[in-house]
Amino acid sequence: MKRTIIKIDEELCNGCGNCVEGCHEGALQLIDGKAVMISDLYCDGLGACIGDCPVGAIELIEREAVPYNETAVMERIAPKGEKVILAHLKHLKDHNEMAWFNEAVEWCRKEGISLDLSKIGGNNKPEIKAKLACGCPGTTEQDFRQAEQQQWPVQLHLLNPSAGFLFKSDLLLASDCSSFSHRAFHDTFLKNKSLAIACPKLDSNIQNYVEKIALMIDGAQLNTITVLMMEVPCCSGLLQIAKNAREKAKRKIPVKALVISIRGEILSENWF
Repeated sequence: MKRTIIKIDEELCNGCGNCVEGCHEGALQLIDGKAVMISDLYCDGLGACIGDCPVGAIELIEREAVPYNETAVMERIAPKGEKVILAHLKHLKDHNEMAWFNEAVEWCRKEGISLDLSKIGGNNKPEIKAKLACGCPGTTEQDFRQAEQQQWPVQLHLLNPSAGFLFKSDLLLASDCSSFSHRAFHDTFLKNKSLAIACPKLDSNIQNYVEKIALMIDGAQLNTITVLMMEVPCCSGLLQIAKNAREKAKRKIPVKALVISIRGEILSENWF
């Protein structure tokens, strides 16, 4: 699968170890005087270590990597004690990754590990939010649905397929133009759904879209996908992306195709 993960420039790395201390998940170690990521499994892709690097040797990239595993991280860091566990939980909470936060807390409960969550501050009730997709603050994933708004980001290239707001949701895969063509876009199509927007004609690396949506189907356990397209021929590629992703995924979920005219009228609605 492709996901956001860190990359270390060994030539720039001076071996200070700041990033190792800043990575509470245990993904980094100092080996032969250089910071090394020992396993994709432990890297959450949130980039906390970047700010700890004084020489700019760490960046976030998107590449093939095994999925992040919260249970594996907890098994790795639990022997280090409560301070490390709470630092990890605070890290997840600060990045609004409450799905992983809740999973970690539940793991501790099952293992009989008592934690004082008041030490990390804030409201620690289970909830699902999202996370930082890359180093740019403008792509920090946020879930506003309880306030009758939506999540951020919405562009498919920027969406992290592991984002909490996608978990067991009904996904609206909408063409870029559709929201501008239908006046009641939010109430008619988007209500109670997560959102991804894309343009099959103008966007690059369409195959990455297929892989990303397939991962959403399996990893985020999407319930359904609704593909919202314009009547123009190029827009039909969006439905093909969804179909190809469903074929690639292990789970088979319903896909609905909605076509609207350039005047915003609903022309057809079909389930596949």
